[in-house]
Amino acid sequence: MNRPVFHEVQKLRQWHIRIVLALPPAALLFMTVRQVIFHHPWGAHPISNGGLIFLTILLVAVYLRLITVRMVTDVGSGEIAVGLRGLWRRRRIPLSAIRSAKPVAYNPLDYGGYGIRSGPGGLAYIADGNRGVQVELNDGRKLLIGSQCPEELAQAITRTD
Repeated sequence: MNRPVFHEVQKLRQWHIRIVLALPPAALLFMTVRQVIFHHPWGAHPISNGGLIFLTILLVAVYLRLITVRMVTDVGSGEIAVGLRGLWRRRRIPLSAIRSAKPVAYNPLDYGGYGIRSGPGGLAYIADGNRGVQVELNDGRKLLIGSQCPEELAQAITRTD
């Protein structure tokens, strides 16, 4: 895809999710410090220091990866590409396969929250907010793409269609 007509990058801005995701690495870090530095193993058959340090580093790395995920939407030469950068591959849809695209307001809870979800309007890519573009494909399937500027996205999809 060469120079996109429309490009948008959105953060997953739910601060409470970052806190919840931080709990397992924080707990393991506490256990590691307690066992390695203060020599107080956890449980009757504790894991080795090396194993505990490895697991802590692994969980912290996974946490850092998850909090840096971004939703990227591009409309360009004959296709729309949307995906969560850092987690899944981008989904590419030829503009010739799109019947319509219109700005909509939605409730993320109807789709089960943020991320790549299924809901009443078909598959949804939701990063932040409650506005987006409802895309209807030629085969009748629907796709919701969350956007902070849905009018521009819908216009880019229909203009290059």
